[in-house]
Amino acid sequence: MGKLIKNHWARLIVLTASIYQIAAALEGFFWPKVFWDFLTTNLDPAVRPIPILQILNLLLGILGLAWEWPLPIFAFAQTAMHRSIEARLAVYPLSALAALLLYQGTNPGIYYLIGLGVYFWGFSEGEVVCPDPWSLPRRKSVNRVGHV
Repeated sequence: MGKLIKNHWARLIVLTASIYQIAAALEGFFWPKVFWDFLTTNLDPAVRPIPILQILNLLLGILGLAWEWPLPIFAFAQTAMHRSIEARLAVYPLSALAALLLYQGTNPGIYYLIGLGVYFWGFSEGEVVCPDPWSLPRRKSVNRVGHV
């Protein structure tokens, strides 16, 4: 059996989270609610009358979707930003925080945290994201003198 490529697995988890975050943001426009409103009402101005948190979640969800599923229309594939696990480890905690603040976005926030853990696992084992999406890293050919 082959090795688990953690950045591909994390990509699928974060894709799920970003699609779910977009849906949660759209739902948040119709039913604005902060998840932590049972503790405090200080965060209520972030969702109404101006839907700041919903717009932020929508933008971060679209960014995550464009980053993890690099279609040609996004022009994000084969860039240094697309190949950087470090940049993902810096941006996705912000996406998770924004999702966790919105009532409808608690599940994508948890998915982002799981995806971050898997990305960190792959990063700590030295994995790299290939320039071509969904491809495998090429092995370096070794010339063995005297071996057939």
